[in-house]
Amino acid sequence: MNVDKTLTCADCSQSFTFTASEQDFYAERGFTEPRRCPSCRAAKKAQRNAEGGGGSYSSGGGYSSGGYSSGAGSYGSGSRSSGGYGGGASRGPREMFAATCSSCGQETEVPFRPTSGKPVYCSSCFAQRRA
Repeated sequence: MNVDKTLTCADCSQSFTFTASEQDFYAERGFTEPRRCPSCRAAKKAQRNAEGGGGSYSSGGGYSSGGYSSGAGSYGSGSRSSGGYGGGASRGPREMFAATCSSCGQETEVPFRPTSGKPVYCSSCFAQRRA
């Protein structure tokens, strides 16, 4: 069983507590001890995000500075013509695949590779089915 440790931040030289539960969390995931205090880790993460490097896997995560944060990986409602579906500005245009709507028979494009035996719907038929 772990006990709380006092560590020194590599950036600001302030002491911070690395709690027993944080040590367990880090050990479960194979992370090394944090080198920075929670506030310096948060500042470093904000700097990475500002430089466009957000969403990278990092062993110095901000567990002790307020839990887990989820990435912005959701799909927005951008237009197809601009190639935007939200979720990542630097990703570039999304690959679209030609398909025939299983409901109305209209030719359409979908953001996934259709598989045989599974229905594919154009956006208007899909919206009707969701309602």
